[in-house]
Amino acid sequence: MRIIKTIASAALLIASGQVSAAETNTVATGSSDAAPTRLQEVTLRPSRTPTLARNLWGEDVPSSEGQQLRGCQQTSSYLSNAFDDTQWTAQAGFAEQEIMAASYTVNASDFPIRIDTVQGLFVTSNTNVTTTTRYTVFVWEGTPQSGSIVAQFSSDDVILPNLIMPPGNNATLLEVSVDPGDPEQIIVQNNGTATFSIGFRIDDHNNQTQNPCFTAPPSASNAFPATDTNGLNNATNNWLFAVNCGPFGCNPGWSRFSQLGLCTPSGDWALSSTWTSLSCTPGVGACCLPDGSCVLDAQENCIANGGAFQGDGTVCENVVCEIPPQACCFETSGGCLNLDPEDCMNAGGVPGGIGTTCETTVCFPEGACCLPDGSCADGLSPEDCAAMNGVFQGDGTNCGDVSCPEPTGSCCFQNGFCLELTEGDCGDVGGEWGGVGTICEDANNNGEFDACEGPSGCNAADIAAPFDVLDLADIGAFVTAFMSQDPLADIADPSGVFDLADLSAFVTAFTGGCP
Repeated sequence: MRIIKTIASAALLIASGQVSAAETNTVATGSSDAAPTRLQEVTLRPSRTPTLARNLWGEDVPSSEGQQLRGCQQTSSYLSNAFDDTQWTAQAGFAEQEIMAASYTVNASDFPIRIDTVQGLFVTSNTNVTTTTRYTVFVWEGTPQSGSIVAQFSSDDVILPNLIMPPGNNATLLEVSVDPGDPEQIIVQNNGTATFSIGFRIDDHNNQTQNPCFTAPPSASNAFPATDTNGLNNATNNWLFAVNCGPFGCNPGWSRFSQLGLCTPSGDWALSSTWTSLSCTPGVGACCLPDGSCVLDAQENCIANGGAFQGDGTVCENVVCEIPPQACCFETSGGCLNLDPEDCMNAGGVPGGIGTTCETTVCFPEGACCLPDGSCADGLSPEDCAAMNGVFQGDGTNCGDVSCPEPTGSCCFQNGFCLELTEGDCGDVGGEWGGVGTICEDANNNGEFDACEGPSGCNAADIAAPFDVLDLADIGAFVTAFMSQDPLADIADPSGVFDLADLSAFVTAFTGGCP
């Protein structure tokens, strides 16, 4: 960073000959004699679905599922007005690869904590172009100088959009969060300091100068991080990672604001974070599902989904979910053991599937199978029965002990209406039964049930105009319909099967002639 520009230190900076007065800017987004301009809020998430957010004026953004996990949310920030100010200081010397960060110390008993949102404010000052900025957001255990990174997301304009700001004086709040339903949450453990940190790095300015150590990134064509105009309240826990500009720049690498000397901003970074203590969410913790996966869930939901709740405040990163034993059936003996699926297959067995046990599983069942035509077949497995479109009647059943339902088919009434009935029921009401498996549908969308459409002409072969005349047009229409399996050619019986019976029926009807 060449030099951080702040109003409070403007005189010192100018005196040092490192900046000009024009480069020291405070961005106003409203005035006392006019309604404040709303700060533009852009919610950016490296996740699948939206989460609960609140805009800068305290209005709720519509929430999504998973909010039951956000019940003990707290906010950490050094800002005096939580982004409600209408004036912010643009840190116009901020260069690419530099990072603004802040550390927050909370009660040790609150850990582990889940980071729900990371917020940072960026501003433009009298820009004359639309600016596009690529950035990375960080979360650390401990301080950024001595702690470890637990999460970082970089804008790619696909999952995490770039920061785009219009010309003029503008302020944009970036809010990065993870979908509360995603099992991979940002979890921070206590590394002994009871501290976590957040920060933003500018990866690519809209218009970076070739060497920011000699010429600051032009304020007329770039967006910059903002600091609070209400004073510097916590110089110890605000951080800057600066590029190495030698004696003409700020201390290279990580420095607390209290270590920056002339580079010290006059206000705290416009940063904030919301977080949830997992120990503060009774009934919420890691849930091991039957397939061995893990999700963060409420205890009741976990149990309802057949999972094993791992305890209040637990997180998936700290638990190992094992796939429970399954029923393992051995074909040679018909015996069963509860085994790990992999062990079962290695031993030559057949796993029963997730959630099965030998106590509730019948190995290799066989029994009666009711077929679509109403007949019954003995000694079939459930799989073989299903392959024949039948209904398995249970292990150990036989056809002598079961009553298979009569098959149904289309039944056409005299007025053209159709119902799917058994042959006996259709005959009882004077209908014309279409055969086993035929259905009532209007596939050609002509307003009539296909099964109930009779021949258009004098007999079944008279299927092409002119009707009541049997000629080559009928033969051609039949051949075309037969080859394409059009129901028009299914004249032997409306069974959906196109075979020699239909061809024979057509020839018989055609040679019979019209009366």
